[in-house]
Amino acid sequence: MDGTSQNPLDQLIDELRKLPGIGRKTAQRLAFFLLKMPAEEARGLAQAVLDVKERLRFCRWCNNISEEEVCRFCADPMRDRTRILVVEETSILFAIERTGEYKGLYHVLVGSLSPLDGRGPADIKAQSLLDRLKLGETKEVIIATNPTIEGEATAIYLTRLIKPTGVKVTRIAYGIPVGMDLEYADEVTLIKSLEGRRELA
Repeated sequence: MDGTSQNPLDQLIDELRKLPGIGRKTAQRLAFFLLKMPAEEARGLAQAVLDVKERLRFCRWCNNISEEEVCRFCADPMRDRTRILVVEETSILFAIERTGEYKGLYHVLVGSLSPLDGRGPADIKAQSLLDRLKLGETKEVIIATNPTIEGEATAIYLTRLIKPTGVKVTRIAYGIPVGMDLEYADEVTLIKSLEGRRELA
């Protein structure tokens, strides 16, 4: 910037470009769409963004997104508390939950290991998972990280951490193409992956 105030449209385009997968052309299309949107709808969108930032937090047990201190899955006494399914992101948790097949608890790592991107063990929520295992309720940890180099590295790291606790560690099977994010898998594929999980050595 040259010190002059930025045009509101240019500023909106610049902000939209910060979103993942949004390039300049897509940001421009979205900005012009928002410009034509009725003022009330635009206010609703802006308020929804603010509400997400101000009202949502991470569950203190599993790191799922929640309005309360403890999310609805952790608070539900009907969930199977002997199993914890570990995912990289909340979006994958919801994809698995949509299948209606899994009835246990979850643990969201909020990322994966990626040394090339500077993400190490301190950047994922592995320690809080170990803390949960110390409570003694868990009999099986199901690792459902993405079938990518980062996801596999994370699975191996978690297995090495969990094995000494005596808790069984399994990895979901994949009818899923390597390199595909789990959140984009269809429900049948996710169900089959859960059913075909294998124990990790």
